[in-house]
Amino acid sequence: MDYLLDDPLIERTFQDILLKIRKLQNREVVNSMQRRGIEYKVNYGVGIPMLQELAQGFERNHLLALKLWNKQWRETMILATLLEDPLEVTENQIDFWAKNLPTIEMAEQAAMNLFSLTSFAYVKAAEFCHGKKLVVKIFGLLLAGRLALTDKESSDEQFDPFFELMSPLSKDAQLALVFSRVFIQIGMRNLNLHELTIKHAQILRTNGSIISQQNADIILGELDHADIRVLIKAREKL
Repeated sequence: MDYLLDDPLIERTFQDILLKIRKLQNREVVNSMQRRGIEYKVNYGVGIPMLQELAQGFERNHLLALKLWNKQWRETMILATLLEDPLEVTENQIDFWAKNLPTIEMAEQAAMNLFSLTSFAYVKAAEFCHGKKLVVKIFGLLLAGRLALTDKESSDEQFDPFFELMSPLSKDAQLALVFSRVFIQIGMRNLNLHELTIKHAQILRTNGSIISQQNADIILGELDHADIRVLIKAREKL
């Protein structure tokens, strides 16, 4: 992680954000999350739309984002992903944040709001898919899916590492929901990746894993249709 000299103005902004979070506390949301097993060190139950609106009142700032992340509240960590400057993110930072993701919700926010916008997103997404912790693997998959949806400039070859990982990842029942969703997103990117996804999903049916076969059925059920090909072709013309 980066260690930067503190700045009085950033500290005042930081304290202002903490005060605003406290005022938005929603105990009903906190209790609902706890009943579903979603636990944070500190959670004020502020909804994502409210946090997005709050973030719009502040400029992106690297030091502020680091302070917010290190506070380890649910809300400050989400705001850190919204207020960090992607151009200032380092590989050490993404490694540190990935290893300290407390929940799948946070993994999704980090992938969507910040790390998909960095120059090393593809490399790190594939690397995290090899991770030991479940939430890190999920983070890697979510990052790949986000790139498939939003990065319109990168070549199809950038997704090759994820197809190489498709068979081993498909066998993990804990990844099942995220796994199928992400590869459907990749398969919807263009006709070439659509056909590659179908090809690799068909291979999953032969690797001897029931979980893999179930994942393959979900992916093929969504993608292997003529009308889907027509839709993707129409999108490519836009």
